[in-house]
Amino acid sequence: MIPLADALGLYIHWPYCARICPYCDFNVYRPKGQEDALLEAILADMSHWRTRTGARPLTSLHFGGGTPSLMTGAQIERLVSHAESLWGLEAEAEIGLEANPNNVDHYADFIAAGINRLSVGVQSLDDAALKQLGRDHDGALARRAIERAMAVCECVSIDMIYARAGQTAKSWEDELREILAFGAGHISPYQLTIEARTAFGRRAARGEQLDSPEELAADLYELTHEICEAAGLATYEISNHARSPADQSRHNRLYWEGGDWIGVGPGAHGRIGSASETGRLACEARAHPKAYLDAVAASGHGLANTEALSAADERAERILMGLRLSEGLDLQVLQRKTGLTLDLAAFERLSSQGLVERVAGRIRLLPAGRIFADRISGELVPDAA
Repeated sequence: MIPLADALGLYIHWPYCARICPYCDFNVYRPKGQEDALLEAILADMSHWRTRTGARPLTSLHFGGGTPSLMTGAQIERLVSHAESLWGLEAEAEIGLEANPNNVDHYADFIAAGINRLSVGVQSLDDAALKQLGRDHDGALARRAIERAMAVCECVSIDMIYARAGQTAKSWEDELREILAFGAGHISPYQLTIEARTAFGRRAARGEQLDSPEELAADLYELTHEICEAAGLATYEISNHARSPADQSRHNRLYWEGGDWIGVGPGAHGRIGSASETGRLACEARAHPKAYLDAVAASGHGLANTEALSAADERAERILMGLRLSEGLDLQVLQRKTGLTLDLAAFERLSSQGLVERVAGRIRLLPAGRIFADRISGELVPDAA
């Protein structure tokens, strides 16, 4: 299998949601009867990208959103088949889909369509918390969705949100332990983040407390790691835990290790190439579904813009993403892809503070540094960049 730093993935963004959650900052819209047209546009956009990338087999194909589980199995099968006909799939390629509990009765259809990894957006098992988060399912349906996913799919991930207003360490521990008891091989617990453009952001601007105080959030973060590790789910990325390497998210690892990926669908982002080759391109599709449809009809693709990243920009991005992994940033890959290295003086300073270490050619965060990952990444980028 191709090393992820040199691999190619495909991300398909399905922007429609039956309900838009008040904390969500993704590119999402209510359905307006354009689903069939959007499917055709995405298929055409994929064909355009095949001419740009050549016949490189896909290591991963990921359906995100939005709510891609609003698609039918037949729609997903068309997209999977088209991707395979254009690029081919590596022998152990991951084909993942983000699924809402409400669509639980269609999970088997998704597997029949070619999906081999289900990420179930449970977010919480507590009815009051789910209402607080604006979700349109309850705890009973969340539990049923996990059980159904595990019955039809070998590779299941569970998404949770914690550090919510009013949440205690004890209540989060009880909820997390119940989630782990289902036995899924992967869990992604994310701290609630208040983004300015969201409904939660507007409420927070008016003075409402919607998330946990900073000190408690830090305690909950450490508690999450302790409980997951003790349950046999190793922390392989800052917010992701897996029972084995096979349970890890291959598509997300592609991002973190700096591989290439194509983004199709409204608002999808992609990264192609590297500074040491022909230059790395940052690509973004038109955000609104109607604008995306019009662009594909006019030009055969949905691109809004492409930006050629400088070697320094690419280095900063690779440092930020690579440090998220528990094994850290591969310095040889960084040098090979950008021709640059990190700020060695900053590394020595951070190392002396017990925040980072160098092991076998990689720079990685120590436990004390995980909570400061973004700040540390910034310090490791030379000022001259």
